[in-house]
Amino acid sequence: MPEFPILMLPTEIQALVVERVAHNSFADLYRLRVTCKSMRALADDRGVYASFDLFKHPWNVRIRNRLLRRCFREGNPSTLYIKGVEYFFRLERHEEGLALIKRAADAGYERALCTYVMTMKLYHQNEEYLSRFTR
Repeated sequence: MPEFPILMLPTEIQALVVERVAHNSFADLYRLRVTCKSMRALADDRGVYASFDLFKHPWNVRIRNRLLRRCFREGNPSTLYIKGVEYFFRLERHEEGLALIKRAADAGYERALCTYVMTMKLYHQNEEYLSRFTR
């Protein structure tokens, strides 16, 4: 099969490819960033930071705090979930934490949905979200 360079695709399609790479593998995203200037620019796009799952990110990397801040600013669901859990359970800022977990659940992040439903059931006796479970 002949090779097809990604740079031959329209910029919108390239951006979608970079977002999928970011969602699937953080290491592959960094490998993609170093290939050329246009890929680096696409990898630094806000949609990329909103799309990848931080639970696939290596937690021993030093840039973690900068990465968390950038992802939080872009509305990344896994970051909203992490911050929400931290606020609710660690810092005991229940309202803010639950609001962040709910935002992540509304964005379709399954871990956040499970946590939100169980937290609402335990703390508020609310079963509103139980119907959203598919399994």
